[in-house]
Amino acid sequence: MKAFIVDRYKAGSALRFGDMPDPEVRDRDVLVAIHAAGLNQLDAKIRDGEFKLILPYRLPLIAGNDVAGVVVRVGPKVRRFKPGDEVYARPHQDRIGAFAELIAMDEADVALKPGHLSMEEAASIPLAGLTAWQVLVERAGLKPGQKVLIHAGSGGVGTFAIQLAKHLGATVATTTSTDNVELVASLGADVVVDYKKEDFAQVLTGYDVVLNSLDPRTLESSLKVLKPGGKLISISGPPDAAFAKDGGLSWPLQQVMRLLSLGIRTKAKRHGVAYSFVFMRSNGDQLGKIASLMESRVIRPVVDRVFPFASTNEAMAYLATGRARGKVVVKMK
Repeated sequence: MKAFIVDRYKAGSALRFGDMPDPEVRDRDVLVAIHAAGLNQLDAKIRDGEFKLILPYRLPLIAGNDVAGVVVRVGPKVRRFKPGDEVYARPHQDRIGAFAELIAMDEADVALKPGHLSMEEAASIPLAGLTAWQVLVERAGLKPGQKVLIHAGSGGVGTFAIQLAKHLGATVATTTSTDNVELVASLGADVVVDYKKEDFAQVLTGYDVVLNSLDPRTLESSLKVLKPGGKLISISGPPDAAFAKDGGLSWPLQQVMRLLSLGIRTKAKRHGVAYSFVFMRSNGDQLGKIASLMESRVIRPVVDRVFPFASTNEAMAYLATGRARGKVVVKMK
């Protein structure tokens, strides 16, 4: 099958387009003919080698973490899916490979595609949707009446998280650039801070939760907007020891993660708030719940551009500019 491949870790390098063996189908696997794949900043970080300590892939590696397509074959122990089903998924982190013609995934990581969405729209959802769900629902336990700040509201995670937080009954603030103020407001943001004109840390106060996806400076400034007992949750690092332990990393790596996060954890404690790091994990059941929200029109996908599969490297370069509103997708069929 044709695929876009990481042969060696190198920052900013192009993925190689070439042939790879068709995936092995295990007992609980569904084999999916990929129709569309979403792009994420994670794809570039994996290509660049930023996660090689915690995600020790064997190269060559097929890239890609978001997929939508049609089931073509199932393993003998699969009970939830059959050939012909339209599905979407974020493959398990050990079995990524959405930038290809075929992918095999454990049925536990897969969900039926929301029926009204195109393949391209569906492929834009899994990683961003699961990230928002696992931060806001699982980690934060966001409740009606609480206040949440979602950084980078016009990005892939941000556009989804704003809508989910509003559905959960929260008051939502977000940061974005001037060009995207109307977009994030249309998604439900109650307070929009144009970072080109204002400093969010001088404008916002008394928040229960912050979802950070930006740099260390933004992370530290976010402490100022939280009230005592608040939660600062980052998806861009630094990772902490709890993440390393949950991920089954070795004791030495757990200590490395503890040291990496020591500074922000210490500052958070001084402010009377809690810091934690979330690294999204695959979960078909949660994708099923997300599909229900989308079919009820509670949440809508935001897709910036769709590239042909052959132009996957161009799509990666476009995402790297930081100008995408919502998600960037490649279309196979």
